[in-house]
Amino acid sequence: MKEPLRITLLRHAVLLLFVAISLYPVLNVVSISLRPGDRLRSTDLSIIPPDWTFESYVKLFTEQPFLRWLGNSLVVSGVVTLTGVALASTAGYAFSRFRFIGRKATMLAILTTQMFPATMLLLPLYVLIAKLGLVDTWLGLMVFYTATALPFCVWQMKGFYDTIPASLEEAARIDGCSRAQAFWHVVLPLATPGLVITALFSFMTAWSEYIVAAQVMQDESMFTLPLGIKGFQASLSSQWGLYAAASILVSIPVVAVFLAFSKYLVNGLTVGSVKE
Repeated sequence: MKEPLRITLLRHAVLLLFVAISLYPVLNVVSISLRPGDRLRSTDLSIIPPDWTFESYVKLFTEQPFLRWLGNSLVVSGVVTLTGVALASTAGYAFSRFRFIGRKATMLAILTTQMFPATMLLLPLYVLIAKLGLVDTWLGLMVFYTATALPFCVWQMKGFYDTIPASLEEAARIDGCSRAQAFWHVVLPLATPGLVITALFSFMTAWSEYIVAAQVMQDESMFTLPLGIKGFQASLSSQWGLYAAASILVSIPVVAVFLAFSKYLVNGLTVGSVKE
């Protein structure tokens, strides 16, 4: 039965209202980044101010080490993403397919860590990194981010592997594949949505994190983007133009990654792999 027109219009009106609420903060930041000087407030309600300028963006690249911060963040986030995907994909497979002593206890321990915020783990992990001599190093920061992202990623990958019938691997083993070959050529392609979500979560954990980085990193030449951008905010004055311009540029890689992998997030590749 066809839906009444007024119900359809009402639904679209509500959706457009929520879209406007979501877009307003982003458009406000864009407007601030285009204003000359460091004007945070303006009586003009237009998104693009009449006297708009790219001055903040130019200063960001010419007077600030923004490209260095960007490179540092890309290195840290890239390594954390690759490490997280590699460890979560193999650990999740082990928990899903094998039955070994301590399996349930380990899974419960991993799940228990998700009950506490990452900031509660800051002190013990910092002590561990300090004893390893990794304070003020990218490796220490990568270890920290990977350790906080792995529990969720392992449980998520286990859930994806549980949906893949073991009969597919058995068929591959009968055809002459080893377990490693069956895992690489059969299971992993079917678990692509899980791998993508794991990669995105690992990437976001490292890309936008500030609190841990502020404690671990002290050398300004090794600052990541959150640490560098925080420097625009001082106790007496803030460089709002640079702050807004940097915020817009930082969000672009995240949006690009989500758009590039959006099809894997909405499509389940295991659907139809086995006939009932």
